[in-house]
Amino acid sequence: MSETIGVIGAGAWGTALAQVAASAGHEVRLWARDPALVAAINATGENAPYLPGIPLSPRIGATGDLAHVAQAPVNLVVTPAQAMRSVLATLPAHGQALVLCSKGIEAGSHRLMSEVAAEEHPRSPIAVLSGPTFAHEVTRGLPTAVTLACAEPALRAQLAEWLATPQFRPYASADVVGAEIGGAVKNVLAIGCGVVEGAGLGQNARAALIARGFAEMTRFGLARGADAVTLAGLSGLGDLVLTCSSVASRNFSLGLGLGRGQSAAALLADRRTVAEGAFTAPVLREAAAGVGVDMPVTDAVCRLLGGEAVDTVIGDLLARPLRDEGA
Repeated sequence: MSETIGVIGAGAWGTALAQVAASAGHEVRLWARDPALVAAINATGENAPYLPGIPLSPRIGATGDLAHVAQAPVNLVVTPAQAMRSVLATLPAHGQALVLCSKGIEAGSHRLMSEVAAEEHPRSPIAVLSGPTFAHEVTRGLPTAVTLACAEPALRAQLAEWLATPQFRPYASADVVGAEIGGAVKNVLAIGCGVVEGAGLGQNARAALIARGFAEMTRFGLARGADAVTLAGLSGLGDLVLTCSSVASRNFSLGLGLGRGQSAAALLADRRTVAEGAFTAPVLREAAAGVGVDMPVTDAVCRLLGGEAVDTVIGDLLARPLRDEGA
């Protein structure tokens, strides 16, 4: 059944999701903050700053009017995590379903995005879409599978049906918390894997970091009420493997530069792309401490982002006391 779907955020991932929704037969209202980007998308049928050379469906219409987007029965929210609350606070509310597609934890409050949305839009049903997704592949129609988590069984089934295409396969889940934590933590761990690559520490070290990082993700997720099955699925382990192994990941690329001796400030200077892990890392470290969870890889990434030398941080990580693998 064809619907009108709103997509809030016209970066690479928001545009890719707009393309998915249009491919599924829906009319799409794509919101961008920049009036020039709105005009360019509508005039050229392309989002050149973020996905150059990829023609967009004629079903996609860009707009700068949040009220126009809010009229749709479903809004996919794809703003940076730290901007989620401010955008939702200005989004007119009429009980529309909110599908949160950003990966992060709010600074200060340690809230997950679903908790932020519940505070700002208490009448709206909330879902989370997360998984191993490079936007340029999704927009080109390459095969992709994601987790679509929602506490309401009827709504998650309906959303999965609305967003499914022959190339984009949502797997439904009731575990909103698990889907969110997997996406947030993997961004931080991807920075660490990029550092390993940039510093030339080898494939053994990267495999070890992925495994020990997944152990951190699992410890933190269970402490926050996630299901271990979700963490081992697409939105957790699946996304972790993808973003820890390719320069197409902004977080991995950030770590790659850090490993080569570049400063975090210089690497983060391009405002058109957001390496969410850089903002999530210190928040995650605080949140983990608050629930008594040890996350040494996350702590190491925080230290590297703070400017400490790679050799020092890696040396300290390897010098930690020996322990059982399950600890």
